[in-house]
Amino acid sequence: MENLKNKQTTNMKIAIIRVRGRVGVREDIENTLRRLKLTKPNHLVIYKDDPVIRGMIKKVKDYVTWGEVSDKFIETIEKYATKEDENLYRLQPPRKGWGRRGIKYTYAQGGALGYMGRDIESLIERMFPRRQHGDL
Repeated sequence: MENLKNKQTTNMKIAIIRVRGRVGVREDIENTLRRLKLTKPNHLVIYKDDPVIRGMIKKVKDYVTWGEVSDKFIETIEKYATKEDENLYRLQPPRKGWGRRGIKYTYAQGGALGYMGRDIESLIERMFPRRQHGDL
């Protein structure tokens, strides 16, 4: 059963978005963010779901939001987001803001930080550059 569980997680992709800026960030957390390629706010990276990435996310949980994305949605990201590197995309701040309570509270509390699950896809759509009607 354990092997089946591991196979399911390796097929999934995780989207991670840096939400908060650089001021007051501890050096070890900034280094982890840099290893994840999240050097600026509103940067998005996509990685395979594995324990190493999960550990890095756990360390930087107060500066990022993340969730699972489908392969079909990754194609949409590649179409509309500005690609800067192999798996790094630059996005705009989200239309209508980060959430009721902003970037200092978790998603469960009405903010933007932490695990969002599949709701990350709707956030990413709000962060795409402005488009003409009917593009998406």
